[in-house]
Amino acid sequence: MKKSGWIILSLLIVLLFSGCAKTESAENPGFVMGFSQLGSESGWRLGNTRSIQEAAEAAGIDLIFLNAEQKYENQISHIRRFIANQVDIIVFAPIYNVGWDNVLQEAYDAGIPVVIIDRGIILENDDLYTAFIGSDFEKEGERAADFLLEYYKGTTDDIKVIELRGTENSTPALGRAEGFRKVIEVKENIQIVGSFDGDFMKSRGKEIMANILDAGTEFDVIYSHNDMMTYGVIETLESKGIRPGVDVVIITVDGEQKMIELLEQGKVNCVVECTPLLGEKVMEICTGIVNGETVPKEIYSDETVFTMWDDLSELPPRGY
Repeated sequence: MKKSGWIILSLLIVLLFSGCAKTESAENPGFVMGFSQLGSESGWRLGNTRSIQEAAEAAGIDLIFLNAEQKYENQISHIRRFIANQVDIIVFAPIYNVGWDNVLQEAYDAGIPVVIIDRGIILENDDLYTAFIGSDFEKEGERAADFLLEYYKGTTDDIKVIELRGTENSTPALGRAEGFRKVIEVKENIQIVGSFDGDFMKSRGKEIMANILDAGTEFDVIYSHNDMMTYGVIETLESKGIRPGVDVVIITVDGEQKMIELLEQGKVNCVVECTPLLGEKVMEICTGIVNGETVPKEIYSDETVFTMWDDLSELPPRGY
């Protein structure tokens, strides 16, 4: 074959493989995401993890998943490992709202964007993370209080509330407490007579409720910052012959499938939704960031409230 023929053949081969490469790139984002999940303490958290993993697989994103097992130091180690591995983007659900400045500065200096999901954080320099994706926790607290005001509409009797808070210094706990108080402060007859750190754990819900009953504290309402603590509360109440949802008004936050079933059974009065199904939105936002697009700093989930007055017969399965 003449030299000119070899040149033409080589050019055709290059063009052929170039076209294949472009097609593959269009179908596959082709980047690596490091994801540090804070733990696996609840159905909500497991649903959140599954949502991220399934969405990453569907989008063709290479996901490095690490479970911090409820330990702050593990998450710091995870982020540093992602930096060392030179991932394209870091995603994490922080266990606390403070203590991230140094490690996120390291990610920033390495040119790796960071997306926070589920829980927010407080930084001296907000430029150290690109976006937050999750719930408006203060709004969730307001929705819980709105139900309480509607439930006791027209009542002038004193209403005593027990609050079970989430993990100390976590944004869900802070926001749900603040939003709730902002609404009920207009009602002098509604008082929080006890507020306890339940750490979002079922065992703590059981323990706190048992201690309250043993102390003889009077209360009318339980406002629990998540479903796991509420399960523990319900078990303790029932063990003492107290009917949850009837003798005591129960308001909870999350919306797990099991809790919706308890709502239908009349053992819970109000469920404020906090969806863990963030996967598709996380992949969408992260793909945009990696591609150099400008994204909103805060992206909130669309959520609702389920109450004892609703017909839930046609509600689709929750997925968590």
